[in-house]
Amino acid sequence: MNETSASPAPARQRPDAEIARSWLLVPGTKPECFDSAAKSRADQIVLDIEDAVDPKRKPAARDDVVAWLEGGGEAWVRINDRSSNFWSDDVDALVGLPGLLGVMLAKTEAAEHVTETFDRLHGVKRVLALVESAVGIELSPSIASARGAFRLAFGSGDYRRDTGTSADDMAMAYPRSRLVVASRIGELPGPIDGPTVGSSHPVLREQSSIAVALGLTGKLCLDVDQLPVINEVISPTSSDTAWARDFLADFESRGREIRDGSDLPRLGRAQKIDRLARAFGVLPN
Repeated sequence: MNETSASPAPARQRPDAEIARSWLLVPGTKPECFDSAAKSRADQIVLDIEDAVDPKRKPAARDDVVAWLEGGGEAWVRINDRSSNFWSDDVDALVGLPGLLGVMLAKTEAAEHVTETFDRLHGVKRVLALVESAVGIELSPSIASARGAFRLAFGSGDYRRDTGTSADDMAMAYPRSRLVVASRIGELPGPIDGPTVGSSHPVLREQSSIAVALGLTGKLCLDVDQLPVINEVISPTSSDTAWARDFLADFESRGREIRDGSDLPRLGRAQKIDRLARAFGVLPN
């Protein structure tokens, strides 16, 4: 076992997972990277013992993840899907670990996948359902409403492989919007978009902006270099923050009086922007 897995570095203070923007996936086969991920700009880190790990290496990767969490590390863990031969061992190994923030359940296709995982983990606080197929997208409202569901995430690569859909923004708008609507039905926080592959920051910025426009509020990430861009794009802008605080100040100064039909929607938007800006440290310009 890698020695670095026994002495995790202290993680920085991160935004709460309900509003977390950037979710950094770290292969479970690279325990030497766990500490640096914990110190990165990621809002949340996810130690991956599913797609990032060859089947022959999954037991060893699981052991390294468990050792790091037992040693004081804190992270989410992406576990194998409910139908796989690895799911049972994954959940049994994670039960009761104090450093486990929650699990990301791969290839979720039914509400029962969430509830069975939640129950098997003895009520672990959060099960983040990763939806990666046509079946999962169509059943996403029931998945979002399942007991134990915390948030939805989009496995965009596997979804394209399952459906033959291209990466074109128009082609991907439906599954993204479906997850947004499902999250609202299940009264969950906004869903997390799939990762952008590649090193082009302009492309990442554009795709993150499209996700935000569709109502997604987070993004999976495979590279620490992408974190600053994702965090910036998914945060309120300085100008929006200034507008929100000006509106709220004016609203208070007039005794919180509603003047017309646009005031309540604007009040809701201003309160949301102000709350997120304070959580992310965004200052008005």
